[in-house]
Amino acid sequence: MVLVGDTGAIYIPELPRARSSSDRLRGLRLVHTHLNESLLSQEDLMDMLFLRLDSISVLTVDGMGTPGLFQSAHILPVPSEDGTAYNVHGATSWEHVDIDFEAQTDALEEELARTADSARKQGGTEHAVLVSVSTLPKDVQESHLNELAELADTAGVSVAGRLVQRVRQVNHKFIMGRGKLSELEILCLQGNASMIIFDGELSPAQLRNLTEVTERKVIDRTQLILDIFAQHATTRAGKLQVEMAQLQYSLPRLVGKNRAMDRLMGGIGGRGPGETKLETDRRKVRDRISRFKKELDSLRKQRSFARDRRNKARVPVAALVGYTNAGKSTTLNALTNSTVLAENKLFATLDPTTRRLRFPEDRELILTDTVGFIRNLPKELREAFRATLEELEAADLLLHVADAGHPELEKQIAAVDKILEDMDLHEIPTTLILNKWDALDNEQKEALMHLYPHAIHAAAKNRMGLDEISQEIIDRIDWERGMVN
Repeated sequence: MVLVGDTGAIYIPELPRARSSSDRLRGLRLVHTHLNESLLSQEDLMDMLFLRLDSISVLTVDGMGTPGLFQSAHILPVPSEDGTAYNVHGATSWEHVDIDFEAQTDALEEELARTADSARKQGGTEHAVLVSVSTLPKDVQESHLNELAELADTAGVSVAGRLVQRVRQVNHKFIMGRGKLSELEILCLQGNASMIIFDGELSPAQLRNLTEVTERKVIDRTQLILDIFAQHATTRAGKLQVEMAQLQYSLPRLVGKNRAMDRLMGGIGGRGPGETKLETDRRKVRDRISRFKKELDSLRKQRSFARDRRNKARVPVAALVGYTNAGKSTTLNALTNSTVLAENKLFATLDPTTRRLRFPEDRELILTDTVGFIRNLPKELREAFRATLEELEAADLLLHVADAGHPELEKQIAAVDKILEDMDLHEIPTTLILNKWDALDNEQKEALMHLYPHAIHAAAKNRMGLDEISQEIIDRIDWERGMVN
């Protein structure tokens, strides 16, 4: 393949993949000439990284076209001690070049394959690099990436690397600069990552641009959460809500040339050009969203009738709320001797579960376990799960379960409080339960008792604190009227 440029630059078109058996290096070597004495530039090396070339070489030629110096470089399977991702050979006279490029490439591919095999043994069906680009402090970004890693693990994705960049202003085109993009490419190559997961939400343009430049699957935090929800939805209502949220998320990301044709129909006899495939896809998505909304409205009415029956029977309702993986399902199981799924994963429970909880003197109430909350809950999910979360509106008491041993405890409690406030549920009486209390040392316990003096200390897995939780429910419920004191 011969490309002709000028003295300043050369345009490299979209390159084919010569080596179809591998998704690591492209199977192409680039050798280009410099019409001066300059050797490999930083831009040349970036091109090698982004295009995943087997190697890149430069040959200097003089005004008569006589070859002079030769220099080549290749990607390193593992970064060097100083963090360099490529090896640049020294320049040598053209006559003395003695490099077996095929053998060099075979060795690189073998080493990359060994690195990939090592990564696969760590588990997970797909490997991903986690990325945070934000104006927030780096320690906050690292904390957010820890949570993103838990989400990835729940989704069955193995984390192959992390990249954190604090910026003054986010790049609207690629979210990060060219230098960080090259660093990201190296992380993906060395970790054999087929996916890049960004913390936060990407715009449709950023998503498209990043996918094109990296040639990998690019998703954001919202897509990852939606995928987890899709995996865990078991009931008809849960599946409807997840699919509607996915459709609402994807609708603005269907990219085309002209949105003015959205309302154009072929009509009887197909007058006019009709709809393009893009407009047809958009119409199908909107139609499905409309149909799902009607079905969810029907489910909402059914649940409303059930709540009305409970109200007429004067059966009080207590709802377990809290950050995901705080131990709500374990608490429900411990209080009601149930066997609801409870795993050490985010969003293990998706669909609401209700159980009757009996107390002495013929008292009983409905105890509901709801989907866990998470910071910056995607708006698509908040809208789609309105039918599920409406169970909370009928609650007489909210039991806010929090993971006492989590390093982000205060922020998680604040995130749940913020979501409850956004949903106009903050006026319902709430009791804070600090779960997993047995995992703390004495100093941590003393600090939390000072910070949350009215909280109940529990360890639902070991059935610690259940009597206190039961007594709190008894004390706060007006059993004659089914109302909270």
